[in-house]
This record gives sequence, structure tokens and C-alpha cells, in this order.
Amino acid sequence: MGKVTGFQEYNRELPKKDSPAERIKNYSEFVHLYTPEQLNHQSARCMDCGVPFCHSGCPLGNVIPEFNDAVYQEDWEEAYQILSSTNNFPEFTGRICPAPCESACVLGINKPPVTIEEIEKHIIEIAFQKNLVKPSAPLIKTGKKTAVVGSGPAGLAAAAQLIKAGHEVTVYERDDRPGGLLRYGIPDFKLEKWVIDRRVQLMEEDGVKFRCNTEIGKDIPADDLTRNYDAVVMAGGSTIPRNLPAPGRELKGIYFAMDFLKQQNKRVSNLQVKAEEITATGKHVIVIGGGDTGSDCVGTSNRQGAASVTQFELMVQPPQQRTAHMPWPSYPMVLKISSSHEEGCNRHWGVNTKAFIGDDNGNLKAIKIADVTWETDFLNRPVKFAEVEDSERELPCELVFLAMGFLHPQYTGMLESLGLELDERKNVKAAEGAYRTNVSKVFACGDMRRGQSLVVWAISEGREAARKVDEFLMGHSALETKDAVSTYEMFS
Repeated sequence: MGKVTGFQEYNRELPKKDSPAERIKNYSEFVHLYTPEQLNHQSARCMDCGVPFCHSGCPLGNVIPEFNDAVYQEDWEEAYQILSSTNNFPEFTGRICPAPCESACVLGINKPPVTIEEIEKHIIEIAFQKNLVKPSAPLIKTGKKTAVVGSGPAGLAAAAQLIKAGHEVTVYERDDRPGGLLRYGIPDFKLEKWVIDRRVQLMEEDGVKFRCNTEIGKDIPADDLTRNYDAVVMAGGSTIPRNLPAPGRELKGIYFAMDFLKQQNKRVSNLQVKAEEITATGKHVIVIGGGDTGSDCVGTSNRQGAASVTQFELMVQPPQQRTAHMPWPSYPMVLKISSSHEEGCNRHWGVNTKAFIGDDNGNLKAIKIADVTWETDFLNRPVKFAEVEDSERELPCELVFLAMGFLHPQYTGMLESLGLELDERKNVKAAEGAYRTNVSKVFACGDMRRGQSLVVWAISEGREAARKVDEFLMGHSALETKDAVSTYEMFS
């Protein structure tokens, strides 16, 4: 390692952030970069731990100790080569990943873990600054044509790997610009869209063709894909949101979170919003759902000037630290305070929404809620809740966002016309490790296959599916796998 005693000498330090009062005035990213000295110290904290559990914590199998050492040595080309051997888009994961690698960091057993996510972000940004990130498609092509449906993180990763293997790649996207969830589901204050555009331009230089405003099964018959391409990768995501069919659900003022977030992302990009305008300005807002999407609604509502923002979660408040049921190196389900929560939010746990109340004109004016307690099993997992007696009450509000996650992909249209089989959760049925569906030449990956998950898992699935497509087309594949750790060490 670069400095064997670094973990003893330096404390964990995150980059400076703009104050909440300043950052809610705009939609720009507000996390600054490390100084060169800070970056050197943080990379030096990576210890010579013998068995780097961070590898198992990362769905991509990133070679973390090695790129930390390269950063400490200020060998930026080496750091970039190591990182890009397993991760196509570290500029995305370095900004929006919950960093399960840090939860598995050996140093984290009794000290704050290494700032792996921030180091990853710095490697790729320095690589772009030094012009190290270049098109990498081979000059010799295979002559095989592949289609990727969906340009979210899974689709982009699959396309990047397939073009790297020498195949012709066309990506179909039903929205007006590539990026999927990255572009229209994640606010600009977490991921500015020039970051996506920069990567898409690089992929286009590699030869990837993007066809936007094109919905398969509507604008193009789904059968055209299987007829015109040698292989098809389905990476359309999990897009059907979980509803809350409580009395009064039909009132005006109740929206799915993604409808709200997509509109604001379009405004920031100076794109026209064609649907009914949804704004939180001057309104009492309630967000139902305690995950990342709910947090994004909180941050966006504050930036729009909401009168108040309240967030409800049906589950009980998580503990602040690991418990006996969350041993290291598992990912701990502990209390998270996001940057949006820092900007102002009333958070409540153990709250059940019973009804929505409207005025005479059909507009939402209040919400009826009740407190609940949970019965847990021997592993402390919640299994059944009961309402707390005499806890029912009403809270005034004019706007409610449903941010309770996503159920499964849209079946009508593309999936239905292709006759793709679904699993018991209504996701596309394709075994992990094979990614092949019941339809010849059609593969599936990402949230469309595994269900709602993390961006880092989507990238991992896209990469693995691309390898299986390459094997299907060529009989073998030289594309990297999650075992890139041993591959890298073998040739380094």
C-alpha cells in the first residue's frame, strides 16, 4: 500500500458542501472536490487489510485497494485503468451510489471507513481533465447487429460493453434524450446532466447509435427487433410505481414522485413540460415513502419554495448504528440523513396513511394518518403492524407525492407483444448469470429483470448481460467479468 500507517494518521474527511441555505437557491451540484492533499490523505487511509471485503460489497467488483494505492502515488492513468476495468460509469456511481463497498470496508469495523465513493469520483474527473478517457471500440468489427432497449444505467452499460466487443449497437429510448432514470429520475443537484451528455457523446464517438423518442411496441413493432438484429437486450427498467389506493386517491394534488421529479429535471434542462404542471411553491407538501426517491422529492420541493415539507415512512425509525442483526460486512439498514433532509424536512416513522381529504372542488386539503407499531420476527424483521389506539389525526396539505418504490416493468406493449415470460414478481424471467429470456435472441438485465435496485447493480447487470450476448454471438467473450480483480492482477 502507499502508506501502511495512513489509516492511523488520517481521519475520514468528506469534501466541503455548500450550506443548505445556499444550495436550495439552485439545482446545481453542491459537493466540492478534495484538495490534492486531502485526496492523498483519504486514499492513504486504505489499509493493507489482507482480505479486502470492499470487493464483495461492490456489485461491480471494483478493484478498490489497487486504485486507492494508485491515487496515493498520483498515478492517474493507472488509477483510471484499474477503475474502468470494472466500472463503465464511475462518474455516475461516484455521485449517486449508496456505497455498499464502504459498509464492507475492513477499516469500518472500528473506525470510519475509507471514502471510496469520493475517491472514485475524483479518479474519473481527473481522468477526463487529463484526456485519459477516450473512445475504445476496436477497429475490427464482428459484423453482428445488436439492439438495446432502454438507455438507463443498465442499457448504457450493455451498449458500452457490446460496442467494445466490436458489435454494432443501436440503443432505443422512448424519452427525448438518453439516460433513463439518470436523466429524468435523479435531480440535477445530485447529478448534473452534462455528466450524462459527456458520456453519451463518448459512446457515440465509439459508434453507439441512439434512437430517442422511440417506444418499442408502439413506434416500432417489437418483432422488428428480433428480425433485424442478431441479439436484443431488454433494459427498460422497473417503471410501474407502487400506488396507495386509500379513500380520496382521485383528488387533485396527489402524484407519483417520478412525475414530479421528471418535470423539474426538464425545466432545469430548458425542455418543455407538456403534462399538467406540478409545483410545490407555497404549498404544504407530504412525501409518502422514506427512500432515495422520497428524499429527492424533499430536496426538489424545498428548491421550489414549499411552505413546509413532511416525509412519512410506514416502517419504524431505523437505528443510528449497526445492531446484532446487522453484522459487518453486511449492508446496514441504519438511519440515513440525506443532503435533502439537511435542507429542511419533518420526518415521521411508523405512520400509516388512511385517507386523503378534499375540498368541494376536488382538491386535496388534508391527509388522515395514524401511528403504527410493528411486530418483528427473530431476526428483527417487521412482519405485521397494528394501529396505535387514538392516534388517528389529520394534517393539512395541498400536495402529496407517492414515493413508495416500483413494482415491475411495463408489460403492455413491448414485453407483451414479444411474449416474454415473467417471474412471480412480474419481472422479465431471465436467470441470473445467463440473462436469456424464453424468446430466442432476447436477453434482459437491470431493474427489468431483477426488480427495483441500485444504479450500481444496473451497471453490473448490463455488463454481465453484454458478456452473455457476446458469447451467444461469437461462441466466446473477452469482455471483463466480475472476476476482473484476478484478471487485473494477472496482467499487471
